[in-house]
Amino acid sequence: MKGPLLIGLLALAATPGLAADADLPPPVAGKLSHRQVPTESTSIHVQDLDSGEILVSWNAETPRNPGSTIKMLTTLAAIDILGPTYTWQTDIFALGPVVDGTLQGDLLLRGQGDPFLVTERVWQMLRRIRHAGIDTIAGDLLIDDSYFDVGDYDPGAFDRQPLRAYNVAPNALLMNYKVVRYWFAPAEEPGKVDIWTDPPLANIEIDNQLRLKAGPCRGYQRGITVTTDDTASRMTFSGAFPAGCERYAMDRATLSHQSFAYGLFKSMWRESGGNFDGGWDIARAPENVDPIVEFRSLPLADVITRVNKHSNNVMARQLLYTLSAEVLGPPGTEAGGRRVVADWLRDHGFEFSDLAVDNGAGLSREARITAADFAAMLRFAWRQPYMPEYVSSLSLAGLDGTLRYRMRGGPLQGAGHLKTGSLDHVAGIAGYFQARSGRRFSVVVLQNHTDIHRGYGDETQEVLLRWLYEQ
Repeated sequence: MKGPLLIGLLALAATPGLAADADLPPPVAGKLSHRQVPTESTSIHVQDLDSGEILVSWNAETPRNPGSTIKMLTTLAAIDILGPTYTWQTDIFALGPVVDGTLQGDLLLRGQGDPFLVTERVWQMLRRIRHAGIDTIAGDLLIDDSYFDVGDYDPGAFDRQPLRAYNVAPNALLMNYKVVRYWFAPAEEPGKVDIWTDPPLANIEIDNQLRLKAGPCRGYQRGITVTTDDTASRMTFSGAFPAGCERYAMDRATLSHQSFAYGLFKSMWRESGGNFDGGWDIARAPENVDPIVEFRSLPLADVITRVNKHSNNVMARQLLYTLSAEVLGPPGTEAGGRRVVADWLRDHGFEFSDLAVDNGAGLSREARITAADFAAMLRFAWRQPYMPEYVSSLSLAGLDGTLRYRMRGGPLQGAGHLKTGSLDHVAGIAGYFQARSGRRFSVVVLQNHTDIHRGYGDETQEVLLRWLYEQ
């Protein structure tokens, strides 16, 4: 009897590259076939962490672009080499005497790569300076960011979006990721739009050409067009903003790293009640002079949580430069970071011949790794004493990070600590997963195929995890 089901199976078997294979879990093969995704575009490796049993190994030796999942390698090398309690230090030097609360000279900031010197942390740092007895700075702000050497960097090289936060270059004195959040809302004056910034910067100019239009709050960037001058110090906003938007936020990079640090410092120093009217310049910290403040970062274990859960690209890149500076000596470079990671892998007996780390963040068309090599890395991490800190840096399925809106409300919620990766035509997920039975697995899924990032990759991942949950 040749019913519709049999005919469908015969057609499936006749389709090259789309047929269900015995080595793939049937639900996964079925999903790939349904979405017309060739099986050769997908790599999967699943292994029991206790017994070592390999449940799935499909195209596991094929190198693929991993997207942001490569951050798991960068953060693993960092926590293994530097330790979970490692901290970065930002030093503050008073270059002159302090008389009656006035620094009669310049104030110098020396950055050493803190990836999380956001506005709240800058505020704490400034309070430490105030507690050192300085209320007024009579000189200039000097900036020493020589701990990293980034070289010539084009923030628009990856996708021609130089103002996007994910394209910000690393810097030894990175403040608030060099990003401003612009807020938009209908103004009281008819037809106008209010714009305000967080954080406020003393040296940025806003040209508000927005007009208000009737309509619901929708559309790409809510109708806002952003342009800037060559120095990114004058931001022009134009277009028609929907009146249905009570409030809308947009994050954009602005200024140079040094100008941003100066503008943020000046604004926040004044907010703290201090006085400062000077300018800024680049300088080197003095030798044989102790800083008046040594401001320590959050510990590395906290930093990698922000990198992995929220897939922060610039923080991941800061880690790579930090590895270079700490192991090979300053200034840290991207090439030096890649060398440190390669040496670390070799020292631990890994032979990742197809690995390409590139910038360590996954915002790359050149990065490559095989699912088998990725799985070996996961098994190594599982056996280390810092395993709890590393695993907890990953997103909890359906609960937080990049997975907070996926796998919610069902059996997969909370069952996995996983890192996602997505670029145009790239989808991936990797990490650790617990089945209903209590068995724990390492899981790697890497897919490179046209439009796989448009939800098809997510579907493949979740079908695999649902199947794995029952094992």
